[in-house]
Order: sequence, then C-alpha cells, then structure tokens
Amino acid sequence: MIIPFIQGFGASGGLIVAIGAQNAFVLSQSVRGNHHMVAAFICILCDAIFITAGIAGVGASVSANPALVQWVTWGGAGFLFFYGLSSLHSAIRGGSLDTSDRTVKTLGAVILTTLAVTLLNPHFYLDTVLLLGAISSQFHGENRFIFWVGAITASTLWFTCLSLGGQILAPVFRKQISWRILDTVVWATMWVIALSLIMHGIPD
Repeated sequence: MIIPFIQGFGASGGLIVAIGAQNAFVLSQSVRGNHHMVAAFICILCDAIFITAGIAGVGASVSANPALVQWVTWGGAGFLFFYGLSSLHSAIRGGSLDTSDRTVKTLGAVILTTLAVTLLNPHFYLDTVLLLGAISSQFHGENRFIFWVGAITASTLWFTCLSLGGQILAPVFRKQISWRILDTVVWATMWVIALSLIMHGIPD
C-alpha cells in the first residue's frame, strides 16, 4: 500500500513545487501576513477538487481499457521524463522567486487573485486532471484511493508550508542555490516515477 501513496505524493508534489505564479503569490502573501491562509486554502481546495475529478474520471476511464492503459502509461512516463529534464535544466541554469511586486491587500482581491493564478493556468488542468488521473489508472480499488491520499497530502503540505513559513522561506527561495536543490529533487522524483511506470505500470 505504501507504493501508491509514494507515487501519488511524489507525482503531485513534483508537479506542484515548480516555480510559478501560484506559488509566488501564496508565498508573497505569507511574507506580508496578508490573508495568506485563505490563499493557501483556496489552492489546496482547487487541487483537491480537480485531482479527485482526474483520478475518479480520467483514471477510471483509462483503466477500463487495457490497451489505453499501455498508451497512457508510456505517454505519462514520457511526459514525466521530459518534465524532469526541464527541472534538470532549471537546476543547472538556476532560478529565483521574486515576491516583491505582488501587492494585494483586501480579502476579496486575495481570493480573486488566487483563483486567477490557479484556474487560468492551463498547466493546472494538465497536471491535476489529466496527468495525475492517467498515472492513477495503474491502481485499482483501495490502491487508487491511497494514490489519491498521497496526491492530496503533497498539495496540502506544500501550500501549508508556503503559507506558514513565508517569513523563513522567502529569503531562502530568493537564492539560486535553493531552487537548484529543489529542481534537482523534482528532476530525480519525476524520473524515478517515470521508471516505475515503465517497470510496473504496463499490464501483462
């Protein structure tokens, strides 16, 4: 049972922690102490809704067709491989997170901005609905539920840490070495999951 949880946690976590407007906004609100818990809760809730939809819908539809499972398995592994390669490139290049230019003060503005940086990003749907749903298709019954728990846990932990640890994390994530370490971890995680899909996810 631990394997589905690890794959769910690793895949979800690896996709979520990439540098992006959503993470930058939550972290910037945390640095300012401005409705940061609301921003984090909205991100967690959106992830939970769309990850659930992906695993329940896409995952179930794919797993019902063995031939499609093969195609999705190879496609998912390929996507994770190139995603990991992109993270490796970022680790070599170095990145940073600028939170100084995102001034949003009112609760309503925080809610609307959080929804915008989340729901207006096409990659959000690709990651939560399509990719995680497809990866979950290799699991059935209780194991698929455990995969879902792992994916939701990764999202919850990440945004909680961003929200509660903003004062500590902001100076850290402004340094290139921090993102190089994080991108290296993401690269390794994505490639390990891709390899696991190829080795164990293809039906006999």
